[in-house]
Amino acid sequence: MHATVNAATLERVLGHRTRFDARFGQYFDSLAGRFDLPVPSRYVPRCLDLLRDLSMRGGKRLRVVLLYEAARLVTTGEVPGVAEAALSIELLQTHGLVHDDIIVDAPLRRGGPSTYYAYRREFPGRGATALGLAVLAGDLAGFLSTQVLLEAEAPVALRQALLGVHTRTAAETVAGQIADLERGAHALPDEEFLHTVTDFKSARYSILAPLTMGLLAAGEDPAPHRARLHRYARLVGISEQMRDDCLDLFGPFGEGAGSDAVAGAAPAVADKSTGADIRSGRRTYAVRAVLAGAAGADAALVEAALGDPRGPDATLERIREIARAAGVDGRLKAEIRRHAEEAAAEAASWEPYWRAEAVEFFRGLPMWNVDRMP
Repeated sequence: MHATVNAATLERVLGHRTRFDARFGQYFDSLAGRFDLPVPSRYVPRCLDLLRDLSMRGGKRLRVVLLYEAARLVTTGEVPGVAEAALSIELLQTHGLVHDDIIVDAPLRRGGPSTYYAYRREFPGRGATALGLAVLAGDLAGFLSTQVLLEAEAPVALRQALLGVHTRTAAETVAGQIADLERGAHALPDEEFLHTVTDFKSARYSILAPLTMGLLAAGEDPAPHRARLHRYARLVGISEQMRDDCLDLFGPFGEGAGSDAVAGAAPAVADKSTGADIRSGRRTYAVRAVLAGAAGADAALVEAALGDPRGPDATLERIREIARAAGVDGRLKAEIRRHAEEAAAEAASWEPYWRAEAVEFFRGLPMWNVDRMP
């Protein structure tokens, strides 16, 4: 899975996505019958429509793929509860996206309006109403993500175990979001702090939780393997976050680049324009590297640009020139590759525990995007 994707693997991954998207649509079709709606409220049905729109509008479904592939580490047979676990983890993702777009005041998500900005357009001049509805929409998605596990067609013990992973992951993700806001208080965030933010805010729910839930559904006790699963998730998460940060500063690495390639899909529409991290004042891996390598007037220019939403393109281009002159792009790419290679090595060490053919998927996954960089 380095330079090319095995045809059988690609077909299987695309199958995971296709089946899940159909199941997700069915879930939203049946949602009105899953809990009592206040009639004749117009706002509640509109909230559900917006949640459906965001949930179904693109997205890589990488968590879904990881969950199903984790079950294949144990068995190729049908696995009870795995479909509901996939719904649960994607509803948790919707919850996180809605709230994250409020926090960073993002107008776009997955090529369309964020839930917050959809409400802002529907309630012009009523900012408190728009904000309140967006917050509640995110809350509703979060609560639905637990309900779907409680209703899973699986043994009670499995439902409880899946719910335990889910709720722990949700709490850790919120803690990561809080820490993410904290990094803005650091003029030059420590790299280990950025690693911790990435771990809690994204790696644990995007990688570790699907791995753990997939193993649970397949009948494997993940507890003895938590340390190795976490090492893998953290390394992949850091590599991918560094890559996203590098993309935002320098632009696409090349045609077809992006995490969608991992899941066998065409690249998604960009969620944010290049330079969005600087305009929003986010001290990312890339921004930290620029600040660490700049001095004097160059450092002052970068600091002045941070958090200026109207920063001119010429300023952003000058910051890119400063970054390239300091070798930031090369160092970041080297770090992206290093973390991906360490993740691949971690996955390779799983062979004594699980099916070798399934282990190979996880060994190849971290290097896929790296190998597509120029």
